[in-house]
Amino acid sequence: MEKAESLLTHFSEDTAPETFTALLEERGWILPGEKVASVSVAGAGNMNVVLRLQTNWRSLILKQSRPYVRKYPDIPAPANRIDVEHRFYQAISQIARLSCFPKIAAYDATQHLLLMEDLGQTEDLTRLYASRNVPDILLDSLAGALAGIHTAPAPSDFPDNLELRRLNHQHIFVLPFLPENGFSLDTVQPGLEGLAAPLREDAKLKARVAALGDAYLEQGQTLLHGDFYPGSWVEAGNALFIIDPEFSFMGFPEFDLGVMAAHLYMSGMDPELARKTLGAYPLPYREETALQVAGTEVVRRLIGLAQLPLERSLEEKETLLKTARQWIMA
Repeated sequence: MEKAESLLTHFSEDTAPETFTALLEERGWILPGEKVASVSVAGAGNMNVVLRLQTNWRSLILKQSRPYVRKYPDIPAPANRIDVEHRFYQAISQIARLSCFPKIAAYDATQHLLLMEDLGQTEDLTRLYASRNVPDILLDSLAGALAGIHTAPAPSDFPDNLELRRLNHQHIFVLPFLPENGFSLDTVQPGLEGLAAPLREDAKLKARVAALGDAYLEQGQTLLHGDFYPGSWVEAGNALFIIDPEFSFMGFPEFDLGVMAAHLYMSGMDPELARKTLGAYPLPYREETALQVAGTEVVRRLIGLAQLPLERSLEEKETLLKTARQWIMA
């Protein structure tokens, strides 16, 4: 049997179930007589390794952050981002009405391990892009959940998550706007490189985005999810859950709000959806800033590295980018 300690650096869905039993037993995370019977991948896990452990009595999710992005192993990322996720869940647990987050079973900070309840068979809401439809009830639920996050009493020593934010900053505010960034857009969709060129040559737009990026790196007063988009929204049965808050930090609420508005706009292909999203958010916010964030998020998702499962014609993407530019320059 593979030693449990060696497992910590490279476990996967192919690792023997009895090795996971040993790992959980060493940490006191398993009940007497409980054994891991099977191991499988749980979800896409873009940033972290995420596995489903089926025991003889229950199902658990084991998550580990490593010093790189799981989907792109050549991109370094801080391994302690799992601590941010754990602290986020601790903070929102104090909001009684927020039941849309998985419960934490155990945490090992030294090995960057998080053991969580299994929500069961889930489907993330990236399907919204294909459906081109955003039900009002979903929009209201998301806006309510976001307001709940933003009113959570985060402690004064909440992690600044600056290393991961700097990585994210590059992919949101910098790389998509560089003429030579090593990413060939025409391999994504012929003609996309041509749509990107005017944005990358627009000095005023790039200055506005740079200023927004500076604000993103500053410390704020509001607990943010940090990656509030359809890949972080999942449905289990008829319930909505919010997952993957490893990008969380204390910042300005318009960042989460603008990201949400951008993705609902790209899903429904109607600019009014963005304003409807902002209108559903029940807390005070700066509309101009939220729209600037929304525009920047649309641009980076269309001409940056973090592409979406978004099947749109070149003409539709041109429309999206034109609207995004208007929002950024508003």
